[in-house]
Amino acid sequence: MAFFKKLKDRMFRSSSQLDAGLDAIVAEAAPQPVVPAPNPAPVTPPTAAPRAGILNRMFAADTPEVARRTLDDAMVEQLEELLIAADMGVETALRVTANMVEGRLGKRLSVDEIKQLLATEVARIMDPVARPMPLYNQKPQVVLVVGVNGSGKTTTIGKLASQFRAAGKSVVIAAGDTFRAAAVEQLQVWGDRAGVPVMTAAQGSDPASLAWDAMTRAQADGADLLLIDTAGRLQNRSDLMEELSKIVRVIRKKDPDAPHNTLLVLDATTGQNALQQVKVFQELADVSGLVMTKLDGTAKGGVLVALADKFGLPIHAIGVGEQIDDLAPFDPEDFARALVGLGD
Repeated sequence: MAFFKKLKDRMFRSSSQLDAGLDAIVAEAAPQPVVPAPNPAPVTPPTAAPRAGILNRMFAADTPEVARRTLDDAMVEQLEELLIAADMGVETALRVTANMVEGRLGKRLSVDEIKQLLATEVARIMDPVARPMPLYNQKPQVVLVVGVNGSGKTTTIGKLASQFRAAGKSVVIAAGDTFRAAAVEQLQVWGDRAGVPVMTAAQGSDPASLAWDAMTRAQADGADLLLIDTAGRLQNRSDLMEELSKIVRVIRKKDPDAPHNTLLVLDATTGQNALQQVKVFQELADVSGLVMTKLDGTAKGGVLVALADKFGLPIHAIGVGEQIDDLAPFDPEDFARALVGLGD
C-alpha cells in the first residue's frame, strides 16, 4: 500500500494528463435540452411534515450534479486519441477502447466511471505479465542485465543487489560495462551501501574476462546471485551483439545453463522508443524479463501497457525514484489505478 501511494503520487504527470483529457472529453457533451413541463394543476400545500422537503432541498443544493456524456462514436474516437497520446500505442489504444465500450454505446458515463473501465482493462492486459524474477536453487544464479546507457540499468542492479541482500541472499556484482567509469563507480557505491562485493576491471578491458572472474568468485563464495552489468551502446549494434555473445559463451563454460535470467531495463521517459529497444535486445540477447524505470519522470506511462500487449514479456519490477525502496515488484492493479488517477 505504501508503494502504491508513492506510485500514485509520483505518476501524477501521467494521471493528470489522462484526468485533464477525460474531463475535457466529458465536458464536450452537449447540454441536454430543457423541456418545459406543462402547467400543473393546483395542489393544496401539505400541512404536515414539511421538514423532509426542506432538508432534501438543502442537501440537494450541496451536491453538485456529476457531469456525464453519452458514449457515442465521436467520444470513442476521442478516447482512442487520448490513450495514443499517453503512449499506449495505436494498436493497444484501439484494443483497450474497444473492450471498454463493448455493450456500453449509448450509455451516459461520468469521468470516474470511465476511469474505472480504463483501469479494469489496463489491469487485464497487465496481469499475465506481472511476475517477480524467478529464483532458482542453482548457485550462483547468474543474472545478465542489459539495456541502453542511461536507462537506469546500473542503479537497478544496485537496488536489486541491496534488496536481495536484505532478504538474506548473498550477492556478487560484476561491473561489466568496462567502458564507462561512472557506471563502475556507481555500482561500487551501491555495493558498499549493501555490503555486496563488486568485481571491477581496468577501463576498456574485456567484459567477458571480468564475467569469468566474477563467476569464479561467486562460485568460491557460494553466492546465491551474480548480477552482471553490461554495456548498452546500440549505435554499435554488431559490436554489442558480439560482446554479449562472448559473455554468454564464457560463463557457459562454467555453467551451461547460464545466464539464468536476462533482464532488460527500460526508461519510461523514452516512450514508444522502448518498444524498439525490446525488439533490438530480443535479437541481441534472450531477454527473459523487463524492469521499467523512471515512471515518475514521464507523462506517458501508457508505454508499459503497450509493451505488455505487444511482447508479453514478464515485468518483474518498476521504479519511481532513486531510493532503494523506489524499485518494487510490479502490481498490475496498483499500476492501472495510479495510471488513470484513481484513489486507493
